[in-house]
Amino acid sequence: MTFKSTLLVLAISSSLLAACSEQASTETSKQTSKKAEKTTAVDAMSESEKANQLFDAIFDENVLRSPMTQTYLGIKTDYDKWDDLSEENTIKELAFTKANLQRVKNIDSSKLDEQTLISYSLLVQKLENEISDHKWRFHNYPVNQMFGLHSSVPAFLINQHSIKNVKEAQDYIARVQGAKLLLEQLTIQLKLRAELGIIAPKFVFPHVIRDSKNILAGAPFEEGTDSTILADFSKKVNKLEISEEEKNTLLNDVKTALMSSIKPGYEQLVTYLEVLETQADDRDGAWKFPDGEAFFNNALQRTTTTDLTANEIHQTGLSEVERIHGEMRVIMEKVGFDGELSEFFEFMRTDKQFYYAADEAGRQRYLDEAVALIDDMKGRLDSLFLTKPKAKLKVKAVEAFREQSSGKAFYQQPAPDGSRPGVYYANLYDMEAMPTYQMAALAYHEGIPGHHMQIAIKQELTSIPKFRKFGGYTAHTEGWGLYSEMIPKEIGLYQDPYSDFGRLAMELWRACRLVVDTGIHTQKWTRAQGIEYYVTNTPNAKSDAVKMVERHVVMPSQATAYKIGMLKIIELREHAKVTLGEQFDIREFHDVVLRNGPVPLNVLAQLVDTYIANKKA
Repeated sequence: MTFKSTLLVLAISSSLLAACSEQASTETSKQTSKKAEKTTAVDAMSESEKANQLFDAIFDENVLRSPMTQTYLGIKTDYDKWDDLSEENTIKELAFTKANLQRVKNIDSSKLDEQTLISYSLLVQKLENEISDHKWRFHNYPVNQMFGLHSSVPAFLINQHSIKNVKEAQDYIARVQGAKLLLEQLTIQLKLRAELGIIAPKFVFPHVIRDSKNILAGAPFEEGTDSTILADFSKKVNKLEISEEEKNTLLNDVKTALMSSIKPGYEQLVTYLEVLETQADDRDGAWKFPDGEAFFNNALQRTTTTDLTANEIHQTGLSEVERIHGEMRVIMEKVGFDGELSEFFEFMRTDKQFYYAADEAGRQRYLDEAVALIDDMKGRLDSLFLTKPKAKLKVKAVEAFREQSSGKAFYQQPAPDGSRPGVYYANLYDMEAMPTYQMAALAYHEGIPGHHMQIAIKQELTSIPKFRKFGGYTAHTEGWGLYSEMIPKEIGLYQDPYSDFGRLAMELWRACRLVVDTGIHTQKWTRAQGIEYYVTNTPNAKSDAVKMVERHVVMPSQATAYKIGMLKIIELREHAKVTLGEQFDIREFHDVVLRNGPVPLNVLAQLVDTYIANKKA
């Protein structure tokens, strides 16, 4: 998105200039004085203050070029627009990134305070990585069973685009109308990748074609109940305090936009996806990409923020799987189960006592108990944390239109202004994939003390620039999420051995990810091999294994972040505990991890070392 400046031309006659010369002279003197004062103020600012102003300016400029990011942040400047996915815009964004890197490097980093120096280093690294990774921009599947515009267009309108007045309803309609161009740009991006031989494996296509067709189910596209988008728009508009005539006008306008934009946009997308499906094969790993090995090694570095090799990560996974299996055998003995671990897994996988009914009552019971777990944890936070989030948290089932292909659970961050709460989404489509013994660990991971605390707190910080408040490092973010599953055990929760088994099962799942992700992308494991590894080594449902392996395939390296991040946080905590002895306070340690926002793991280690040194001093 470009911005045009407006030139105001003042036509003033010569006689008026003469009559006003004295006043003009006075005004000029005032303006010169103000300019001098402003210059003096800027000169008086410290280098750190100037740097932080620049960091926020760069962030704000980036946000102003992204209407969708604005909406996620609760900003409604371009509330009627979508982002520009064109290759031309990608090239423009690269130019902005290069220019911004030079702006940042012009800062005299030797004059920065400690926190600003961290921000400086992180932003330089971030911009350099963006420039370096430009060559890998096609090494992904923009439409897949996990995410993509085919599902995020309706999800964005439903969950992000609130309607408080007629103008915002008209903006919604404008976005519906603009979706056709957005979907056309998506199709072009798919074609660019296909030219390079980067096409998703065959298993992806039934998911994305089905989900795309789901958007066109119902009115106004066909007889029946309202379609997903129309139902959402109608619900929001009917809450407005306006006349029935105005409501009807808005509803008719959105129906027109749905028929003229959404319908042809999705039909064109589905047609091309069906063509791509005929060209797809069953090769699953990133090794099949052009320069696939180099791409995956780079992806591992970005995801884990370490220099660990694929083989080192694979071996760590194997070692952790063995350790956790040992702890599970202890629980197996505690509950009096007689048999092998594999038999215990089968018992946990199939016994009806661990699953709620796959009906409305069973699903509601699951959500209610998840809320109760989170509420109970809220009352225990003082023993673990000094800083707590202000943002509210909501527990919600994944919407029907995307539940078949969505993951087991995920978190959506709150709006920074408090207008929208954080949301823990539980996928209740397959209740046999949501055992009750894993309920607590899931709630702690996605809610409190996991992602909600972490992400809400970082957005509420005032001591770091915006790019750190709203950015992230997967190893830090997901490492904290997995670590958060363990913390409640240390304050006496998971008293039920089956629930504690569920905690271990969740950790085991993440250990297996290290093995399978690297197996698929470097050792040419097939999708079937990956599924078999999960089924053999975990108590999870086979449907879990299928979804997880398919996630590995379309998101190379991403799933390695959880266990690598958790292991590092635990290592740093033990280092602080041993070094400080009785001076160690777990609440202060958690503040170090959370109150600096997400950082690479090596930077987190530096922050912990600084905390230790200051504490000892």
